[in-house]
Amino acid sequence: MDVRLGRTALCLSGWMWLIMPAMAGENYCFRLYLKDKGVPETAVTSPETFLSAEAVERRTKRNVEITLSDVPIASSHIELITATGVRVVTQSKWLASVVVESEDSLSVERLKALPMVDSVLCVWQGSDRLTPTECSEDTSVLTPDCDRSTETYGYGASQLNMLNGMRLHDAGRKGQGIRIAVIDAGFLHVDRISAFASLRLLGTHNPVFPGHSVFCEDDHGTKVLSCLGANLPGVMIGAAPEASYLLIKSEDTRSEFPVEEDYWAAAIEYADSMGVDIVSSSLGYYRFDSADTLYTPSDLDGRTAFITRVAQAAADKGMLVFCSAGNEGRHEWEKITFPADAPDVLTVGAIAEDEQLSSFSSRGFTADYRIKPDVVALGSGVCVIDADGTLRHTNGTSFSTPIVAGLGACLWQALPWLDNRELIALIRRTASQAEQPDAERGYGIPDMYKAYIHELNEPVQ
Repeated sequence: MDVRLGRTALCLSGWMWLIMPAMAGENYCFRLYLKDKGVPETAVTSPETFLSAEAVERRTKRNVEITLSDVPIASSHIELITATGVRVVTQSKWLASVVVESEDSLSVERLKALPMVDSVLCVWQGSDRLTPTECSEDTSVLTPDCDRSTETYGYGASQLNMLNGMRLHDAGRKGQGIRIAVIDAGFLHVDRISAFASLRLLGTHNPVFPGHSVFCEDDHGTKVLSCLGANLPGVMIGAAPEASYLLIKSEDTRSEFPVEEDYWAAAIEYADSMGVDIVSSSLGYYRFDSADTLYTPSDLDGRTAFITRVAQAAADKGMLVFCSAGNEGRHEWEKITFPADAPDVLTVGAIAEDEQLSSFSSRGFTADYRIKPDVVALGSGVCVIDADGTLRHTNGTSFSTPIVAGLGACLWQALPWLDNRELIALIRRTASQAEQPDAERGYGIPDMYKAYIHELNEPVQ
């Protein structure tokens, strides 16, 4: 019998110690909140030692100050943590946190005794955390088997027309020069589908299964990416076919634990390091498999959830972050999910082709009565390309979000003097119900061409 059967995992949440039954053969991941990062104030004077040239360039371009939050956690802190016998899984320099893994549930006692550790939260419990799905070696090209449309934009035309986005394309604004990170559950077969053959791929990253391909597991990101970057005339052209893309997997689809928030933090901090301008994320959280980590609607205040604070930090770094509102409109939760409550991200809900609210689209307001979602776009009957290279129609704010994000990239290409917050303000003020925003549709349906013309004629103050 394994001696750990008689032990318990201790997780600190707020001021309360929570007891979780320990199981034979299980591992534990703990998030350590640090009191400090162990770096001197003078560290910011040499940004080239801890930020990529691309990241520095974006901060300079957007007039964003480099601060201690940009400096990684000191290696001396990491060494003290690993000396307790744990392995580092991931870390967030922005929130000064480290996730570690251990087979010993009582390692938490050694961790919380470290001088730099403020508190400890258990964020994952299970086995085989680092065992991804096997990757197929098939390299055949997948081409949608459908009748080609006489319309150049093919089956994706209506979802772009709803936002008056094709007029931006006609003006030569198709996202060129804009870097977009797509943070999702996986991009199955994107490397094989003909609609992505011309994709300007900056790279890929997988903080969930380090070293493993993002093209092997889940096709949710494949469908999302098709709304953005598909480029197969007569079949489907996405919202930003000439943008450059960084594809990042942050979701472990086998379970739902708070460590997903830490993977997402690692994903968006990596996007920052690559000098990304825009983030499109169709992931949201509010409930996890461990009962002690439930969020409540009162936490939708833009400053409580870990993932929300990371999303806001990304906005503070000058990135334009688009988040899906969530699909909880018909469920008990009903509200937007985290990190959609972050103040300076653009949260996207869903409508049908007749412009009526999709029944599943999550509602606002936030707990502190801010307008969320910010805008809506087609989310019922969206045309996407799946992992088989097949055109299909599907539903979800997961797909309304990249449509808005892609056209947002086109708009930013056209109006490069605006910063991320100014661009959000412009999209809101030129949307269909800007004068009477509500908790279901926010400021309404964006009109991206109207926003473009409006800014040229009357710059946002």
